[in-house]
Amino acid sequence: MLENYEIRPLTRDEIDTAVAWAAGEGWNPGLQDAGCFAAQDPQGFWGGFLAGEMIACISVVTYGDAFAFLGFYIVAPEYRGQGYGRALWTKALEHAGNRTVGLDGVVDQQENYRRSGFAFAWRNIRFGGVPRGRLKVSDAYTLTWLDTPSAEVTALDARVFPARRPEFWKAWFTAPGHVSIAVHSDGEMQGFGTLRRCRSGAKIGPLVATSRAAALSVLAGLLKDWPEDEEVFLDVPEPNSSAMALARDLGLEPVFETARMYRGKAPEVAQDMIYGVTSFELG
Repeated sequence: MLENYEIRPLTRDEIDTAVAWAAGEGWNPGLQDAGCFAAQDPQGFWGGFLAGEMIACISVVTYGDAFAFLGFYIVAPEYRGQGYGRALWTKALEHAGNRTVGLDGVVDQQENYRRSGFAFAWRNIRFGGVPRGRLKVSDAYTLTWLDTPSAEVTALDARVFPARRPEFWKAWFTAPGHVSIAVHSDGEMQGFGTLRRCRSGAKIGPLVATSRAAALSVLAGLLKDWPEDEEVFLDVPEPNSSAMALARDLGLEPVFETARMYRGKAPEVAQDMIYGVTSFELG
């Protein structure tokens, strides 16, 4: 059945197609996600093809020598349950080598991921809605715009993510329609975040902060010029009770959930600093 099935890395244009498929699944990707994601690992996006037509896609994006993240696992509906997705999954995971691999799994696929060697770590809850009222940057913080992955960004990110990702940040901070800021107190960075336009509304991610107050000030800066009647979405690790409460205090409601899962040794990260996940597709 699979003898005419071709599996290979995607071209840049085909990565755009994979992101469009994600939109069709209701995942609401960012308008610039394809370019930003490809910047991290141009060989990390894979497709399955029949007669030259892509019928399945997946990403296994590597970060350094020890970590990778899996996403965009989609099979065209008419080809599901026939082995095409499994064959693509197996081949693409070879790209990760011996790295620990993370993913954010939708509810109906989590048991399949367990059978493939992934272990549950925590739930992520997507909150969405129109933010309640206008936030203000606290007088305790100064706000700066981000366009490069400074040493301070790298240091904070190292506490919440298991690998350095400078190429990703360069693309993420400068993409059209992205707004990225940091807040400082007493000369030290206490938080940073990005707001990016999506098919519907905008997502805030990452939102990394040393405290609720710092997270609120980052949010205030990001939302300063955002239309008051448009939706925003924030993906929150459930173990961070402060972040969960903050999302609810903003007037946002749960609309979606995933399970963060790992194959291999789960990295140690400061969950209490993750007020918003960067992306369900890249970690």
